[in-house]
Amino acid sequence: MKTTSLTLSLTALLLGAPALAQAPTPAPVTPAAATPAPVLPAPAQPVTWSAASLAQASYAVQEPVWQGNTNLVSAEQRSGILRALKNDAARALKRRYPAATIVAAGTPGAIKVTPVLTAPQALVPWAKLSLNLNFELPSGAAQNVGESFGLLTLWQQGPEAANFAYDQMVKRLP
Repeated sequence: MKTTSLTLSLTALLLGAPALAQAPTPAPVTPAAATPAPVLPAPAQPVTWSAASLAQASYAVQEPVWQGNTNLVSAEQRSGILRALKNDAARALKRRYPAATIVAAGTPGAIKVTPVLTAPQALVPWAKLSLNLNFELPSGAAQNVGESFGLLTLWQQGPEAANFAYDQMVKRLP
């Protein structure tokens, strides 16, 4: 319906409103000449915060956000960590919901997912690092899943630390 009104509006702008008013009336269709109407796809169901909806949804993972002490690592290391957070968040969602689709940021109708890392003040074994996945549904509703992890626990996971953390977090999704 929106497409029809948009088409009429664009036509009115391009041709001028009087030209639209003078458009010829189409000839009546006789039953012999009638063709079946094309079958249109059902409108997409709105994405809700439910297991069924999230399992079939499209996710657009946004650029991760680093909060807290940025001086814990070099800029190059921070860039690598943020890149891993983005990639591993997408992979964790796909492991949780195999039928889901990961799409480019800005894709209409996709759930926006923003990974957020909150770094501790110091790199000491007892410090905790927080990870969050902020979800923004196409309707504008927001949800957040987060967890804190000890640095020693993440260090023990080695290069799989982000995968480990995200797998723990996505288990809590519906």
